[in-house]
Amino acid sequence: MFEAIDKAFVLPTYGRNYVNFVRAKGARIYDSEGKEYIDFTSGIGVVSVGHSNDRVNGAICDQISRITHISNLYLIEPQAKLAKRLAELSGYDMRTFFANSGAEANEGAIKIARKYGEENGEIKRYKIITLKNSFHGRTISTLKATGQEKMHNYFGPFPDGFVYAESINEIESLLDEKTVAVMIELVQGEGGVEPMQKAQVQALERVLKARDILLIVDEVQTGIYRTGRCFASNLYEISPDIITSAKGLGGGVPIGAVMTRLKDIFSPGDHGSTYGGNYLVTRASLEVLAILEGEEQSGALEKRINAFQAKLDRLAEDYPQLIQKRVGIGLMLGLRICDADMLSRIVDRAFEAGVLVLKAGRNTLRFLPPLTISDAEMEEGFEKINRVFVALS
Repeated sequence: MFEAIDKAFVLPTYGRNYVNFVRAKGARIYDSEGKEYIDFTSGIGVVSVGHSNDRVNGAICDQISRITHISNLYLIEPQAKLAKRLAELSGYDMRTFFANSGAEANEGAIKIARKYGEENGEIKRYKIITLKNSFHGRTISTLKATGQEKMHNYFGPFPDGFVYAESINEIESLLDEKTVAVMIELVQGEGGVEPMQKAQVQALERVLKARDILLIVDEVQTGIYRTGRCFASNLYEISPDIITSAKGLGGGVPIGAVMTRLKDIFSPGDHGSTYGGNYLVTRASLEVLAILEGEEQSGALEKRINAFQAKLDRLAEDYPQLIQKRVGIGLMLGLRICDADMLSRIVDRAFEAGVLVLKAGRNTLRFLPPLTISDAEMEEGFEKINRVFVALS
C-alpha cells in the first residue's frame, strides 16, 4: 500500500528499496514483516550513537516538553553551549553558524570564503579549488563545487569560480591571484572512501597559509568521531580556516554546522537560517557529543574501530577473488570490490540476508556503522555478510 502511495506522490529522486522499516534499536532495525536487519549504514553516517538511543531520546523528549523553536532572533541556550563544546572538543578557536544539513554548511563555508576574498587583498578573490572526485552537496553552489562532472547535468547555469584539481598534488599549480580557498574532504565518501595522504595534506596547508588562501575541510561525513577523533582534521594534525559538519552531529535530527577561525567575518544580515540550530536539534547534538566524548576517552571507540577493521581485513583475506583491499579510516570504511556489477550483487544479497550496506564510487562497498555498535551486533552483521561472500564465490 505505502509503495503505491510513495510512487504516486513522492518525487522519484531515489532508487528506493521498498522495505517498510517500523522500529530500530542500536544497530538493529526491523521491517513491517518482523524481519531483523543489522544496520552497517547508520542512515548514511547520521545515526552515530545508534537508533533510538535512550540518552538522545530523553534529551529530545525533555526539550520538546519545554520549547522546540523560537528563531535565531533570540538567544538559544543549547545552541550557545553546542558551539562552545565544538570548539572545546575540536581544539580549534572557532565560532560556529548552525544550519540544517551538510549542503547548507558548505554553502555557508563558500559565503565565508567569498566575503573574505572581497575584503582581503588588492583584487576580489573568489575562486575555490576542489577535487574532481569530490562531493559537497546538492544545492546549486555545492553541486558546482562537487568535482564529479556527472553531477552537473541539467541544472546549469551554475555560479562561476569553481576549479577542479585531478589530485591534491595538482592544487598548487592551479592557484592564482583570484584563488581564495581550497575545499577538500580528508576522506572522500561518495568518491569511494578514499583517504588523503597526511603528508600531502600538511604540505598543502603550508602552501595555502603562505599565500593567504583559506583551507576549507568538508567534514560532513568524517566529522564527529567518525574517524576516531572529533574531526578528521585533528587526526591529520592540521588547522583549517573553515570546517563543515552535519550527519553524525545530530544523531538522527537534521543539523549542519560551519565553524571558522574568521570569527568576525559575518555581520548581522550576511547569512541566516530560520530553523538552523534551534532548541531541539542543538539539545540532541549536545547529548550526542557527550556520549561520543565518553566513548573516545574510555577507549571503547578505538577498540570498536580496531575490531571492525579486523573483520573487514579478514573478509579481504578470505575472498581475494572478490575483494581487492580494505580502505578508509576509523569507522568510515570500505572494501574495493572487483567490479561494479559484483558490488551491486553484494549489496542486494546483503539486504536479503538482513544487513544494510552502501555503495560508494564505482566499486566500493561502504560501511558506516553506528559508532556505538555492540560486539554482538557487529558479529551478527559480519556472519550475514560472510554468507553473502560464500554464496558469490
